[in-house]
Amino acid sequence: MKVQFPLTFWDLSLWLAITAIILLATAELISPYYGKTNLIVEKGRLRQAALLLGILFMITVIIRIYGIITTP
Repeated sequence: MKVQFPLTFWDLSLWLAITAIILLATAELISPYYGKTNLIVEKGRLRQAALLLGILFMITVIIRIYGIITTP
């Protein structure tokens, strides 16, 4: 019995792109002290996570382009 992974490569690539955009926008727009809570948001760490996801998305794009170019 073969188990299929429910996400395709395209789904993973799209998820990475959307998550990176949301995190980067949040890192740029959020105040360092979020609301009235005692939670301190580290903008640098949030930005690093967004950039890491953006880089992973670009890697998936490069893999897809390589697959398109190399198929006969």
